[in-house]
Amino acid sequence: MSPFVDLAQALGVAYAAGINVPATIAILGLAERQGWIAHLPAGLDVVANPWIIGLAAAIYAIEFIVTLVPGVASIWETIQIFVRPVAAAVLAAAAVYHLDPKLTVPAVLLGGGLAATTHGAKLGLRYAVDASPEPFTNAIANIAELGTIASVGIAVWHHPYLTLSLAMALLVVLILVVRRIVRTLRRLLAGDWYGAAAKDVVPVTPGKPL
Repeated sequence: MSPFVDLAQALGVAYAAGINVPATIAILGLAERQGWIAHLPAGLDVVANPWIIGLAAAIYAIEFIVTLVPGVASIWETIQIFVRPVAAAVLAAAAVYHLDPKLTVPAVLLGGGLAATTHGAKLGLRYAVDASPEPFTNAIANIAELGTIASVGIAVWHHPYLTLSLAMALLVVLILVVRRIVRTLRRLLAGDWYGAAAKDVVPVTPGKPL
């Protein structure tokens, strides 16, 4: 297998882990045991252990419930900035070490950086969602995140380049959305209600036809 394929698969794992580490581990392990993907690399196949799958699933279930609570969700996600990039770098390294040890350093650097970016985009979006006083939007966000993790975590072993490209495109879209939300919130907090509302309105010059 090409080292670039190995690296792309490792980055796919890191991308998913940047969203949620326990969910990524549980899905990878379950996918191998169910035959949805081929055997994981030797450094990563420990996640297919039933005890590991059960523990990861239990931790994710706790996270799912915690992030349903407005306010607590933002605090939890903020704390995860110290966990997810590091864990993602470790998983990326484990995915390539036994295949090609010289890819370990690139996998750690690129995987950790990608996970940090993914988590940052998720965190900004979470802050916006968490502003809602009810748990339903948080639940929808959780389900969407789990769907993304499952899609990337499974598809990257079948179509690594295509999966990683689509995942990166989604990440760019999320960053742009978060950037727009942050700008709008800044205007609202500054009392510029008209500026926030009129951002999308095309100005009309008097005397000119629409």
